[in-house]
Amino acid sequence: MRHGVKLNHLGRTAAHRKSLMANLAMELIKHKRITTTLAKAKALRVYVEPLLTRAKSDSTHNRRIVFSYLQDKESIKELFGAISEKIASRPGGYTRIIKLGKRVGDNAETALIELVDFNEIYGGKVEKEAAPAKKTRRAGSSKKKADEGTGAATEEKAAE
Repeated sequence: MRHGVKLNHLGRTAAHRKSLMANLAMELIKHKRITTTLAKAKALRVYVEPLLTRAKSDSTHNRRIVFSYLQDKESIKELFGAISEKIASRPGGYTRIIKLGKRVGDNAETALIELVDFNEIYGGKVEKEAAPAKKTRRAGSSKKKADEGTGAATEEKAAE
């Protein structure tokens, strides 16, 4: 039974898997889309999305953490430069996996994994400017609206 197992080991040792994920992540950052097997694409999504979230806030600490995963200065520059500007307004879900069918040689399921904000055709319109980051809905926001509403109501009663 695989209760709570979130990581696909891909039939590799830990060091080999770490190296594979780092190489796939660097290629995804460099080329914005790569073709690989479906299992590797799903494992890569789990690996790279936290790195993309870190890239949204450019600090020395975040750069060092991402560098510990990737070990490639050019990828770090690209990630904290062009990519972070495009994904600034996105609250998550930075990658898309598209199934391509079976590979001829070994019948493996292949897939295309890409960064969502860099595909003009499949994703529809791509915004020219990155909008400011949206605030997520929290419990505190309803209190502010309620206070504004009661404040306006009390002003109307005072005017009468």
